[in-house]
Amino acid sequence: MAQEVKQTEKHSGSTEPLGAGRSAFVTGASKGIGLAVAEALAREGYRVTVTSRNEHEIEQAAARLGEGVRGVACDVRDPAAVQRAVDEHVAAFGGLDVLFVNAGVGRFANVEDLSIEQWQEVIDTNLNGAFYTIKAAIPALKQGGGYIFTLSSLAGKNPFEGGSAYNASKFGLNGLSEVINLDLRKHDIKVTQIMPGSVATHFGGHTPSEADAWKIQPEDLAQLTVDLLRMPARTLPSRVEVRPSRPDRKG
Repeated sequence: MAQEVKQTEKHSGSTEPLGAGRSAFVTGASKGIGLAVAEALAREGYRVTVTSRNEHEIEQAAARLGEGVRGVACDVRDPAAVQRAVDEHVAAFGGLDVLFVNAGVGRFANVEDLSIEQWQEVIDTNLNGAFYTIKAAIPALKQGGGYIFTLSSLAGKNPFEGGSAYNASKFGLNGLSEVINLDLRKHDIKVTQIMPGSVATHFGGHTPSEADAWKIQPEDLAQLTVDLLRMPARTLPSRVEVRPSRPDRKG
C-alpha cells in the first residue's frame, strides 16, 4: 500500500505527474481501447510497453505514442512469449506498476455453427491470455504494490444469442478478476474489472464512424483508468460497469 499512498499524495497539491518514476504494460494496444489507455498513461508520465500480435501495427502505435513507449509483438495465447515481454519490460524500466489486460477477440455464431477453432481462439485470447499475462506480471507487481485492470464487458454478465464463446470468455474473466483480487490484495495489488457496453472501436471488424458518436469512446475508458489510479489507496472500485449514457436512436 505504501506505493499507492505515494501515488495519491502526489496529487495532494503536487504538480508531479501521476506516473512519474512508474511504468505500465498494456496488451492489445495497437488500436482502440488499449491504444487510448496507453496514450493516457504516457501523458501522465508512465513509461509504457504496448503489445499486439501484429508487429507492424504495434511498432506504428509505439512511434505514435512517442518517447518512453516500447512496442512489442506478443501473442498473449503464448505464455512463454508473454513472460518474455514482461521480463523485458521490467529490465527496461526497472519494475512494473500498472498492468492493463485488454487483448481480446470476438467470434460470434450459433453454438451449432461455431467451430472448435473459433471457440479455442476466443477462450485462449480472452481468458487464458489474461491469466498468462497476470501470472507473468505478479512478481514485479509484488515488489511495491501495483494495479491490475482487466478489460471485460457487460457481456460478462449478460448472455446473448450467438455469443457462446465470447460470453464464456468474459464470464470467466470476471471470475478470474474477482479471485485474483482476493489472492493479491495482501500484496497491496489492486484489481479492477472494467465492463463496458458498446464502445466505438474496430472490434469484430467494425470501422468506427460518426454513427458511433452515441457509443462509449476509447478515450472515455482511458480517462476512467486514470481516475481509478487517482483513487485513495484505501478505496477500491473492484468492478466498474460502463454504459453509453444515451442509447442509439434509430429511425
